[in-house]
Amino acid sequence: MSRLPRNFCGIKESSGDINRLHLLARDYPHIQLGCGMDDQALEYFAWGAPFWVCGGSNFLPREHLALYNACVIEGNFSKGRRIMSAMMPLMRVLEQGGKFIQTIKHGVVMNGIQSGAMRAPLTGLNKDDKRALEQVVRVLKQKIADIEAEG
Repeated sequence: MSRLPRNFCGIKESSGDINRLHLLARDYPHIQLGCGMDDQALEYFAWGAPFWVCGGSNFLPREHLALYNACVIEGNFSKGRRIMSAMMPLMRVLEQGGKFIQTIKHGVVMNGIQSGAMRAPLTGLNKDDKRALEQVVRVLKQKIADIEAEG
């Protein structure tokens, strides 16, 4: 890795290569590392990352905060693993064949916020993809609510 300028205070790493986290944490311990991949947050939090930039939080903020609070605030990685496990089906839906933006936009609409038309060349989700997201969200919300109710 090349040297980073002295005025850098944080890096949002979103290559998808978990090895980059290990290298950055080792080589730049004075720089805060943030997770830029929705499905790697637990690992980043275990390495001390204080932030997470994730698409799903646009329409599931409470559930994403549950993971952040469990890991970063409470230091409860057992709870964090259970929450992340409940979120993994969402991660699969988000990464389904190049429909990340469309899926996020539909999730926002599901919360009653009109997100506007999809910009070309993208098109919105078809009814099967919408139904799949809605099912995953319904189950995810219930599982995370149950985990949080346990304490």
